[in-house]
Amino acid sequence: MKKILTLTGFLAAVLLTQLPGCGAKKTTGIESVKAITLAHIAAFKQYINDSFLLLAENRSGMQALQNKFIPARMLYKKTEWATEYFMGTTTRFVNGPPLPEIETEENKLTDPEGLQVIEALIYTKDSIDYPELVRQSKLILAHCTYYENYWQNLPIDSAQILDAVRLEVFRISSLGISGFDAPLALSSIDEAKSSLEAVQEILQVFDKKGTTVSLAGKAIGYLTKHNDFLSFDRLLFIKDYSDPLTRSIVALHQSADILFVKDVRLLRTDAASLFEDSAFNINAYTTDPGSYFTKAKALLGKKLFYDAVLSGNNKRSCASCHNPAKAFTDGLTTNVSLSKVNMQRNTPTLLNAALQPSQFYDLRTTTLENQSSDVIHNKDEMQGNLESALRIIIKDTAYRNLLQQAFPGERTIGSKHIQNAIASYVRSLSLLNSRFDAFMRNEKNATLSTEEKTGFNLFMGKAKCGSCHFMPLFNGTVPPGFLEMESEVIGVPGIKNKNSIDNDLGRFAIYKLEPFRYAFKTTTVRNSALTAPYMHNGVFKTLEEVVDFYNKGGGAGSGIDVPNQTLAPDSLGLNSVEKKALISFMHSLNDRY
Repeated sequence: MKKILTLTGFLAAVLLTQLPGCGAKKTTGIESVKAITLAHIAAFKQYINDSFLLLAENRSGMQALQNKFIPARMLYKKTEWATEYFMGTTTRFVNGPPLPEIETEENKLTDPEGLQVIEALIYTKDSIDYPELVRQSKLILAHCTYYENYWQNLPIDSAQILDAVRLEVFRISSLGISGFDAPLALSSIDEAKSSLEAVQEILQVFDKKGTTVSLAGKAIGYLTKHNDFLSFDRLLFIKDYSDPLTRSIVALHQSADILFVKDVRLLRTDAASLFEDSAFNINAYTTDPGSYFTKAKALLGKKLFYDAVLSGNNKRSCASCHNPAKAFTDGLTTNVSLSKVNMQRNTPTLLNAALQPSQFYDLRTTTLENQSSDVIHNKDEMQGNLESALRIIIKDTAYRNLLQQAFPGERTIGSKHIQNAIASYVRSLSLLNSRFDAFMRNEKNATLSTEEKTGFNLFMGKAKCGSCHFMPLFNGTVPPGFLEMESEVIGVPGIKNKNSIDNDLGRFAIYKLEPFRYAFKTTTVRNSALTAPYMHNGVFKTLEEVVDFYNKGGGAGSGIDVPNQTLAPDSLGLNSVEKKALISFMHSLNDRY
């Protein structure tokens, strides 16, 4: 207790120096922010060293370690807004998932470190590996020393600070309250409170009127009164507390005349809400500004999308397999090759495909341009040739006019322009206009049923869907940075109700790394009610079957041997009413197109 009081006193002293007439030397807002955060880093480091590490070295019991672990996470959360934003690479080894860090370009695995590894050691084992527990604690201490040194010398500005705290609130809403980084301790609601308390401290430096600080206080108050993980009303919290707070942070930017950060990101740097219709930048994953979306490109791309000229036999177009009437899927278990043979994988929807940094179930392509080229040249899918198709296209008057409008000033049209046009059409299919979105935007007459609201809270809580299918996109693109897309090993069977895994090796076929064996992209749940059948191999015909599979703990929970499964093999314990509510919520995610 003494250490916590000392920290509180230090923070109070920092803030008092900004008040007129206090007699102390005034500091700038940025200096205050740096001092506050440095104090939180020091407190976290000291607690790990003096409390948690001591118990580990003394081989204390599991309950004692768990009791000390949660306060450690709470202290870390005080630093998270800054460490995630300014020191993300190091933070991956302080609070990253307990899975190997995989560098595909170097074909390299790095063992996981940090709080989530410690959580697994003290919550899932019958006996504790004390030497490993000590080692992990000391690694955190080393990273904290790096934090301290780096933070003290890091030049930062007000725009970055407000950007970072806004993203922290988004992180809380999308990851924190879902239990993403504390799945076993179930301390996520209290941790969200700790994170917001730190955000509030930082906002006090900038918010002279106190409006935004007050909203942060109201959110903290709600978290204080409602801290049970399973019963927490996430929908209400987001709509009534976190969303108004981020909107106020953006307004604070404007009232304080602080410019927004200029970075090109999927989530725009001036986005006031995760749900506003302009929050996401469909050009974020393009390779250069010359590839940005335009309506003229999309118009050309749409004509190409429905034209069989791109296929080798002039009988198959992109729309043959991505049928708009079926939410841009084909409704088949797996696609059928040109030679009428069933292929290995199910056809995914193209709706909102532009809002993910990697394409295909094995994530082998990072742009929509390359995706179209891959499919067109695939011998089983279209067996086409872009250069050959281009020679035909440019002889057509209608196409020539569209090309001129789409790429004015271009002296030479090549296959890259065809790829960009098709990709632009797919980017035009970024909708995010479901009933759920309308409700979250407070649009007139937009409602969700009680069952759908319950389903959302289950999705983000007890059912653990939201810890992989991240809100608001509900795919595997990790918020709030949206820089990477996750793949998971969930143990999908080759045949429903059979205890044998599907023989598709997933990402392992490309990268010979064991964690990638049977790993597939975490696909979007948006429009899932329209895109049956499900999974990479189409093995499940209904959402009810999908939910049952997850409820059992995936393949491993169903009796399939999946030693590297990343999905927890334990039953979710969902009853029939809860499963029905979950599916009802998924239906509210159908886009209107």
